[in-house]
Amino acid sequence: MNIENAQVQMRKGILEFCILHIISRGEIYASDMLDELTSARIMVVEGTLYPLLTRLKNAGLLDYKWVESTSGPPRKYYILTDLGRNSLEALNETWQELAESVNAIVGKIEQHKKLTNGAVSVSPSPDPTTPPTNA
Repeated sequence: MNIENAQVQMRKGILEFCILHIISRGEIYASDMLDELTSARIMVVEGTLYPLLTRLKNAGLLDYKWVESTSGPPRKYYILTDLGRNSLEALNETWQELAESVNAIVGKIEQHKKLTNGAVSVSPSPDPTTPPTNA
């Protein structure tokens, strides 16, 4: 198993969900999305974002508007459509279910580690009338 490939695939699997969340907060410029995704270590390749935004727009999940800029060409700001908001709501439910399921499985592993690595032996309580011995 190629761990790096698995990590990339996991990030790609939630990329659309994260992008929809970012856009749901309000109009946003693509480079601001890229900065947030990069700082969250979800995505570091710029060439991935623009095709994904185009695909989401073509699917009717988002739209954009051009805004004049005082320092350069007009900027394209992305916004969610009603369909995008509904889709994000459904994805939120799926994410919650998936996170709970994964945490239940991972939690069992962590619980198992605690039981096997930090096992505490249970011995009878000492007689309170017997003074402790210094070993």
